[in-house]
Amino acid sequence: MAGIRRGNTSPEIKVRRFLHRHGFRFRLHGKMLPGTPDLVLPRYRLCIFVHGCFWHRHPGCRSAAAPKTRADFWQHKFDQNVSRDARVKIELLALGWRVFELWECGIRGPEPEMGWLLEAIRDSNQKTLSWPSFQVEGVVQQAIKSSAD
Repeated sequence: MAGIRRGNTSPEIKVRRFLHRHGFRFRLHGKMLPGTPDLVLPRYRLCIFVHGCFWHRHPGCRSAAAPKTRADFWQHKFDQNVSRDARVKIELLALGWRVFELWECGIRGPEPEMGWLLEAIRDSNQKTLSWPSFQVEGVVQQAIKSSAD
């Protein structure tokens, strides 16, 4: 576990390069905000978290399979991660920030498939976003789930 990086992961760098190439400017690892978001776009009052499916328990994703050994240890660790993510999201929304969660499995494809992100950033009515979202059967939904508070 010591080899697991906290930031500057390859999915995160891919998102950073994509956004920068399209003219978006951002701050990295906003230490002044709850949860230390991976990317902070102050102009859009937007925090982006690039979550790993395994560590943050992406619902319905096959990459979120739990290890078979020491199941109690891992379940406790995963439960803490999920509850912290939910708490941080609520805190950021209460402070007036928008929160996007981009999951590792949704960033694996080629960059042209990430064009939806540009529109979502500019849409100020989009308060939260989780991409990709899965149905119970594990099929990717094409619609972006959002909640307007």
